[in-house]
Amino acid sequence: MDNITLVGMPGSGKSTVGVVLAKMLGMDFVDTDLLIQQREGALLQELIDRHGNEAFLDMERDAICSLNCRRSVIAPGGSVIHREESLRHLHALGPIVYLKVPLDELLVRLGDISKRGITLPAGQGVPDLYAARCPLYEACADFTADCSGNQRIEDSARQVIRLVRDLPALRDVIPAGPARNF
Repeated sequence: MDNITLVGMPGSGKSTVGVVLAKMLGMDFVDTDLLIQQREGALLQELIDRHGNEAFLDMERDAICSLNCRRSVIAPGGSVIHREESLRHLHALGPIVYLKVPLDELLVRLGDISKRGITLPAGQGVPDLYAARCPLYEACADFTADCSGNQRIEDSARQVIRLVRDLPALRDVIPAGPARNF
């Protein structure tokens, strides 16, 4: 329970904020997209193109359910919310924080998504994906961090720390008090 998982749309900053958060807390960082690429020997988009969305979601579930980490910040892919087993496992590892970013900002951050490895149903675009996924992120998260605006990465990481710092399982990871003013 001494891990922190960041969920959200592609481009929300899970990996970027996650690395900074892990450094600030002296924790490890786990990017499940990279784990899948290592396991399968291919880029995410190649796996989706070759096997289809559903098979990819199963690969993602298998990678997430194999995690056995402590004191780590975990950044799963944006499609994590499509497999209940994945969410149950991540909840067992620690709190889940949703990095919420408005659609207009995500569109700017994402640019060309054709090579990004996003499980996008045929005929749908990022706005459709956003409308479908955001309620699922909100439902699965223990906390929501508003990462809108031109907020610095460090500020987003500090916001996550403030949200989870009082959880009993994280007290050894995030000491309270003025010595660590996050």
